[in-house]
Amino acid sequence: MPYTTGRQSGNYKEASPQARVLGVKRVLKGGIAAAFVGVTVVLLCNFWVVYSTRSQVYFDINQLPTNDVGLVLGTSKSVKSGNENLFFRYRMEATARLWKVGKIKHIILSGNNDSEYYNEPADMKKALMRLGVPESDMILDYAGYRTFDSVVRCKQVFNQDKITIISQNFHNARALYIGNHQGMTAIAFAAQDIPGGYSFRTLVREYLARPLAVLDVYVVHPKPIMDNKEIR
Repeated sequence: MPYTTGRQSGNYKEASPQARVLGVKRVLKGGIAAAFVGVTVVLLCNFWVVYSTRSQVYFDINQLPTNDVGLVLGTSKSVKSGNENLFFRYRMEATARLWKVGKIKHIILSGNNDSEYYNEPADMKKALMRLGVPESDMILDYAGYRTFDSVVRCKQVFNQDKITIISQNFHNARALYIGNHQGMTAIAFAAQDIPGGYSFRTLVREYLARPLAVLDVYVVHPKPIMDNKEIR
């Protein structure tokens, strides 16, 4: 009996050019549909986070209610180029101003201290002391690695659930959203925005961070570190 291949015996059929084209079209359509769904989810999450917290954000210091405790969300004091980070500067100036006019009495400085060479809370403390805020009115939270951690630790580690959050407007909405789902009574003061508006990178980062906050609140429920040790 002569040897025959599967192709010759009819066990194997090579896809026709038309079938290959259809397969590629299906993959493309599936990818487009998935991208559309992803973008829609991101936009809806962003809309809901901002819309649901809009009444809790204050821009006018005279209209801002008084709270005993302010929670300052950390950021680096300088950008990668070594230049001053204006987000940091304006948050510190806003915090000092709120303290001086009596809108807050005590300040929790929450930020990242992941090594002895990087310490956002300590940098914030030094900046505020230069602006006239006494060290005795500041508490440093060294494990505010993310906004979620800062807000949850404010309640669970420092036992504060009635607070004024201090950051730029784009950031405040996410922090308030997390606080609301922690059962906190929170408002926020919007520090000055940087001249020229936000960079594309900042906007993309925040647009993606808000859906992640929704995921953390409803699905993941991450557990922040509960101790508060400075890395020296």
